[in-house]
Amino acid sequence: MPDSKVALVTGASRGAGRGIAVGFGELGYTVYVTGRTIQAGSARGWDGSVLPGTVAETAAAIDAAGGRGIPLVCDHGDDAQVAGLFDRIAAEAGRLDILVNNATFIHDQLIEKKPFWEKDLDAVRILDVGLRSAYVASWHAARLMVPQGRGVIAFGSSFGGSCYMHGPAYGAQKAGVDKFAHDMEHDLRGTGVIAVSIWMGPLVTERSLIARDTNPEQYADFIESAENPQFTAHIIDAIDCAPDREALSGQTLIGAEIGRQLGVQDRGNDRPSYREMLGSPRPKNPAAVY
Repeated sequence: MPDSKVALVTGASRGAGRGIAVGFGELGYTVYVTGRTIQAGSARGWDGSVLPGTVAETAAAIDAAGGRGIPLVCDHGDDAQVAGLFDRIAAEAGRLDILVNNATFIHDQLIEKKPFWEKDLDAVRILDVGLRSAYVASWHAARLMVPQGRGVIAFGSSFGGSCYMHGPAYGAQKAGVDKFAHDMEHDLRGTGVIAVSIWMGPLVTERSLIARDTNPEQYADFIESAENPQFTAHIIDAIDCAPDREALSGQTLIGAEIGRQLGVQDRGNDRPSYREMLGSPRPKNPAAVY
């Protein structure tokens, strides 16, 4: 696919990153996907169960969706590995059209109903891989995109940036990437490169389905109306193609709202939903996801 657009989705072994990467594959992109998982079984869900997913499996799913997937093992807590990642993209693809900053440290106690001091101190690592790592990746991406005169730096965020959700470390990370988009726009203005932060809604992922099963009173209704993460990829592509893309730069955008404005839907089509990709039953309300 020599003429395809090139995207990088960080943290794409599973979850939101995997779904977003597959969503770009549906649009015919060449998609570089990063993650630390090269052998299934190294990651665990909230209940201790083994989580599926590797970067190679994500790349294969991108291929199956119609794009080209390229898996790269990368620890986004290691700046040298991240630099090597962008060097490889520059050498192989010669361009980068979209960066999606998704890699995030997810602590085992994230959804536990405890005050922050009763959770392990490790929960603060989301400010290393999740916040700082997004800055580092964006720094490298800008150095590729600005000379080519076009690109999108996108941050995966949520309503947790403006309300209490999962504790202060999680909230600070989401608020931080929203601020990155706002301030990067100032520096990128006039270059053709834009920065946006996308507030995704509840997502159908491996972890959210486990949360539904382990905490049904809290998450059953939550998951019924959840978005498929492929939706976010289609939104970002639509933003890049929008006539007023420059006016959208620097904004924190609610995915469902900007999707509606740009004519992107998460329902009513025949593409497989992320739920079906995971082999999970359809929700009671079939209109809840596509």
